[in-house]
Amino acid sequence: MGIIRLKNMQFYGYHGVSESEKHLGGKFEVDVELKMDLIEAIATDSLESTIDYEAVYKTVDNCVKNDTYYLIESLADSIAREILSRFSVSEINVRVRKPHAPINGMLDTVEVEVSHKKEDNA
Repeated sequence: MGIIRLKNMQFYGYHGVSESEKHLGGKFEVDVELKMDLIEAIATDSLESTIDYEAVYKTVDNCVKNDTYYLIESLADSIAREILSRFSVSEINVRVRKPHAPINGMLDTVEVEVSHKKEDNA
């Protein structure tokens, strides 16, 4: 078993509760941690034996840009389920960050993390 991570992918999307978030949008950052069997990829040093990183990126991009959610919790879950359905991954962790979240206070970001196993997605 091994782990592949795509870290700090950045997108512009329209997720949130307030009207300005829905219409003006904002920046979202996403980390994806993929747990999978890497034995064949290591042994063969072949791209065909591992996951296509760009295809994973495009899947996340599609989820962030083409769907809309009130909650980043729902966005993170959507990303996790879509990746599990499309790729040969046994477990996934997805973190979605919302910098500049509309909170009356000072903070860097709000982050949500969801985890799923392949059998959870069935």
